[in-house]
Amino acid sequence: MEETSKGLKKELSFFTALTIVMGTVIGSGVFFKPEAVYQATETAGLGLAAWVLGGLITICGGLTTAELSAAIPETGGMVVYLRRAYGPLVSYLLGWAQTVVYFPANIAALSIIFATQAINLTGLDSHYTIPIAIAAAVLIIITNLMGTQQAGRLQSVATVAKMVPLFVIIIFGLLYQGDVQFQLLPENLAPTSTISKLGTGLVATLFAYDGWINVGAIAGEMKDPKKDLPKAIVAGLTAVMGIYILINLAYLQVMPAAALGATPTPAADVAHLIFGDAGGKLVTIGILISVFGTINGYTMTGIRVPYAMALNNELPFSNQLKKLNRQQVPANSAILLLLIAVIMIFTGQYNQLTDLLIFVIWIFYTLVFVAVFILRKKEPDLVRPYKAPLYPIIPLIAIIGGCFIVVNTLLTQPVNTALGIFLTAIGLPIYFYKQKKKTA
Repeated sequence: MEETSKGLKKELSFFTALTIVMGTVIGSGVFFKPEAVYQATETAGLGLAAWVLGGLITICGGLTTAELSAAIPETGGMVVYLRRAYGPLVSYLLGWAQTVVYFPANIAALSIIFATQAINLTGLDSHYTIPIAIAAAVLIIITNLMGTQQAGRLQSVATVAKMVPLFVIIIFGLLYQGDVQFQLLPENLAPTSTISKLGTGLVATLFAYDGWINVGAIAGEMKDPKKDLPKAIVAGLTAVMGIYILINLAYLQVMPAAALGATPTPAADVAHLIFGDAGGKLVTIGILISVFGTINGYTMTGIRVPYAMALNNELPFSNQLKKLNRQQVPANSAILLLLIAVIMIFTGQYNQLTDLLIFVIWIFYTLVFVAVFILRKKEPDLVRPYKAPLYPIIPLIAIIGGCFIVVNTLLTQPVNTALGIFLTAIGLPIYFYKQKKKTA
């Protein structure tokens, strides 16, 4: 079997890459983000437009970033691309933002939604939301501390589990005979207001599409990345977008947009209406397993970010954060992420936390898109097994989409965005202090 210089076997086919794309992106957001989407857009038509727009921006982003992934197939992904294009400060800030915002906020938000779903299933009082959420996050961390194999098994079970409620709701929801009125657009169609509503709905959908940035990381293991990678990205992300639109049509066949925007458990509510109490509970259990697995996925990846930074002595207490336990897991890094996540869990705000993490990470995603232009000029001789198609149109669409997401969130959620900027900026004095110590 042929191997790359990095020791990776080039054996992944188009179909394998396609399933990796879909499996990476489809998570729990599709079951819970309809609340935020339809609360923001107020109508079915505008809400569906947000799902389509989110999918198109994601496809352009995936096609653009894959050029860097194929040319620089190194461990670290985005951090490496940003270092090559902008230098160490920007790449450090990404790692810092992932450590203090992106991964803890994901774990916290998903733990909150897990607790909300569990309470919906069991009929417990809503006062138990925070304790259940913390218990879920702690249990996931303990599972990961027991070793990568245990965490991987949990991930495999959850991957299968998330597909069951997804397709059950799509099939039976679309066949559901209800009397829901499908409203395409708001009654008062003011352009400024409509764009703002669509932008807020778009930010909500992007949490469900998140994960696409890792798609290009498989480039070094593909038999023919130049031919198969763009096809896998376009086909995979288009399929994901199609699934998301279908399940939203199923939701809207059963419940009106206003009702979907008023419940934190839209998928479970739809399942109960379709299947009754017993069937609805079975679907809800499937969703719970899916959410639990999604928390595990972000935890498995997240705990390794502060560990990698600690190896380079880039964080406070790096000597402690780079220690591994007997199972070769970065235990102290895991505990750090858990502590930050627990603080965030106490806010109890699922949608605010997901909007916060999307705002912060999309600043860096947009910088990655721009890096394609920078590196084409800076490193013209870099071997690029795959190049972004229709250059520069596709990368420009990704950049414009990224800028719209960041600016719209700044305008519509000033408090949330100020918090994201503040938490990211805290890393600056730490970076300069560490640099000063290195040169001293």
